[in-house]
Amino acid sequence: MSDTPHAHSPHLRIWHDGDLLTDPDQRRISAVDHGLVVGDGVFEAFKVTPAGPFTVRRHLERLTRSARLMGLPDPDHHQIREAIAVVIEGRTYELGRLRITWTGGVGPLGSGAAFGSPTLVVAVDAVQPAPPVSQIVTTPWLRNVRGAMTGVKTTSYGENVRGLAYAAERGGSEGIFVNTDGNLAEGTGTNVFCVFGGQIVTPPLTAGILDGITRQLVLEWNDVAERDLTLAEAQTADEVFITSSMRDVQAVDQWDAVSFSAPGPLTAEVQQRFAERSTADINP
Repeated sequence: MSDTPHAHSPHLRIWHDGDLLTDPDQRRISAVDHGLVVGDGVFEAFKVTPAGPFTVRRHLERLTRSARLMGLPDPDHHQIREAIAVVIEGRTYELGRLRITWTGGVGPLGSGAAFGSPTLVVAVDAVQPAPPVSQIVTTPWLRNVRGAMTGVKTTSYGENVRGLAYAAERGGSEGIFVNTDGNLAEGTGTNVFCVFGGQIVTPPLTAGILDGITRQLVLEWNDVAERDLTLAEAQTADEVFITSSMRDVQAVDQWDAVSFSAPGPLTAEVQQRFAERSTADINP
């Protein structure tokens, strides 16, 4: 794939308004779409494997939950599944990233409610597998545990963009947020797990975090305790790993100035179990 700013990946395929596009410049979304003007939209992103898209049902269910919390109409799961089938048909890549975007449609130049038909875009592109080990950096900004957008996978992603850039400038691949209660929250696009003496611990949903799909599976397939952790306590862990739909279970060997053995034995066990079970069932 080219780094040229205007060169599109040959694997990029986009479904919009019933049409399949291979060039995003073929179609224009309204300049007053509320998703663009005020971030009035929600999205899901997940991997496409040789066996097909992974955990579609869970992602569509969360898309609907997010839409309802944003006051948007429910997305049509049948229509989205049809669009997914169209964009992934004939794929030649091993791993893809599929994104569903659902916005309020045409609206005012402000925060008033959108008044157009909702906008649905389903897109996929090839990606490289995430490395097995990562470095993470604590950001200087806080996650709000009681905000209107807390736990909503909204297209208003500016805070995460800034957090990820902050981490990248310091050699990390992920930025980690503490919350407004002073406890560990989550990454810009990941959930965080710590291992203490053989026990896996992760922040609860009440810490103001997103209910990650990979997080759900790790909790279902392993013995994990959910409780609040301060940053200082978290960084005394024996092992640390992060999870997301594209990273799966990724070991952490550096968190700020703290180093960890990675992957540690329990992290490796979680990684192996996740790989085996996710390969055996693409829609757990």
